[in-house]
Amino acid sequence: MDEVIIYTDGACSGNPGKGGWGAILIYGDTKKEISGASKITTNNQMELTAPIEALKLLKRPCKVKLYSDSAYLINAFQQKWLNNWQKNGWLTASKEPVKNKDLWEQLYNFNKIHTIEWIKVKGHSDNVYNNRCDEMAVNAIKTL
Repeated sequence: MDEVIIYTDGACSGNPGKGGWGAILIYGDTKKEISGASKITTNNQMELTAPIEALKLLKRPCKVKLYSDSAYLINAFQQKWLNNWQKNGWLTASKEPVKNKDLWEQLYNFNKIHTIEWIKVKGHSDNVYNNRCDEMAVNAIKTL
């Protein structure tokens, strides 16, 4: 199984407001940077969009190490929130509808296709790839 490293980040100017996302995919010696923006979105939506767009590029099932500074994203997998939401008909523990269900469903499906290790990194710190993803997300906002 091919091994891929993915770094992702999202950003928003206003929440909701203009948003951007960035991702870096690393496969062996090859690095690919991708980014995009939305006119009206939230920070959480951008944090979820970045890994979705990166995972869409994988042509076959892969072993993935996915790094993000978003506790919202990482905890949903590490602490099994996503599995519980899915089992509970997309309701939270407090019986409220899960926000961003459409994005979570996509991530849930990717998590079944690929073997993904969801890894939390400290944001705005010394991680070169996380900082680059943040820079790409912020720059994507400027294109709107």
